[in-house]
Amino acid sequence: MELYQQDAFELVLGWEFYLPLLLALILIVLAVPIWAVLGVTSISMLYLSGVLPLSLLGEALFDGIDAFALIAVPLFILTGDVLVRTGLSHKLLDVAEALVGGFRSGFGTATVLVCGFFACISGSDAAGAAGVGRMTIDRLVEQGYPKPYACALVASGACTGILIPPSIAYIIIGLILGISASTLFLAAMIPGLLVMLTIMITNIIMNRIKGYENATQGFSFGRLWKAIYDGRYALIVPFIILGGIYSGIFTPTEAAAVAVVTTIIIGLSQRTITLADFPKMLASSAKVNGVIVPIIAFSLPLAQTLAALEVPQGFAHSMTSMTDSETVIILMMIFILIVAGCVMETTPNIVILSPILLPLAQEIGMNEIHFCIMMVTSLGVGFITPPLGLNLFVVSGLTGTPILKVAGKAVPYVLAMLCVVLLLAFVPQLSLWALD
Repeated sequence: MELYQQDAFELVLGWEFYLPLLLALILIVLAVPIWAVLGVTSISMLYLSGVLPLSLLGEALFDGIDAFALIAVPLFILTGDVLVRTGLSHKLLDVAEALVGGFRSGFGTATVLVCGFFACISGSDAAGAAGVGRMTIDRLVEQGYPKPYACALVASGACTGILIPPSIAYIIIGLILGISASTLFLAAMIPGLLVMLTIMITNIIMNRIKGYENATQGFSFGRLWKAIYDGRYALIVPFIILGGIYSGIFTPTEAAAVAVVTTIIIGLSQRTITLADFPKMLASSAKVNGVIVPIIAFSLPLAQTLAALEVPQGFAHSMTSMTDSETVIILMMIFILIVAGCVMETTPNIVILSPILLPLAQEIGMNEIHFCIMMVTSLGVGFITPPLGLNLFVVSGLTGTPILKVAGKAVPYVLAMLCVVLLLAFVPQLSLWALD
């Protein structure tokens, strides 16, 4: 084996590390499912390096996903699916439109706001892009927005799905790093809202420049009250989730379970869903969950192998030996995360990169909560950035708009989110104020 230790943290890695890495890149280019790529990489790296027994793989696959916190993932996904099927999502749009629809570029702003509402319930950006896109894209086009821009607006607004609690991304990173998801949800409150407001402001600026929309209906307290009253059942759901978590009444998993039961009871009582809809809802949510959980399962053995090879410590040592500037190191971490988010999904990025980058962050004195917020927000940029750009693919699939056209219109939102990432990275109190 060509792996040897130079000092306490610096390592030189041989082909037992680089060959599996090269194989992984080839498989990704060949469009092999990412969970399979991670599995092959883990097995080959374990076999070639011999740092851990191969029997670890089977044990790690089951122990890694045998976590109470992960139960929240399918429950939040199911809650979002029930919300759409019951029509409650339309009530949330009515509330958002009543709040901001009277202003110039009002419906575009309302679209971003309802993405935020949806994020408070489903915790998934792709679900938000699909659910909100079906409701708003055609209406945005009617208001005067070009279809590619309307798609880009929805895709960008849906990025709040992994940034505003209860985010599935924070549940996963909390599980990997041993941090309470409730603590991360509390820390993510201001950053999530900041991203949403930045996307709103960017749309307002673009609308001023291009003149896409000019709302003529003024703000009305009567209209707002009616929308809130009609949408009272829809508003109960995010109140239960966030109120229960922030007050300490529920854990995130318990809040997800209560939210599912609440939305189902509302749907059955209003007869917007029936018992015959249950198999479809469960199957739809299972498909999404079936993508996430295998990725987590196969990422964990790889993360353990990298830890056994002391890759995180070696990486941290290499970076700090290149420069002693905290600013440069933070910028390098952001660059790595954004590039990773452009080519790979959030879940494997979190499972693989968070244990590698956290020692580097701690080396420069960054709080682990602050690091998690910076990491998830940086990865969020990848949802509207090719070549992966998951949200771009979702809205493109909904409307038939070429993905490159949508990506071109999303550039202002990418730049806006990059500004927020830098702000969060260098102003830690935006993430830590509530914890203090």
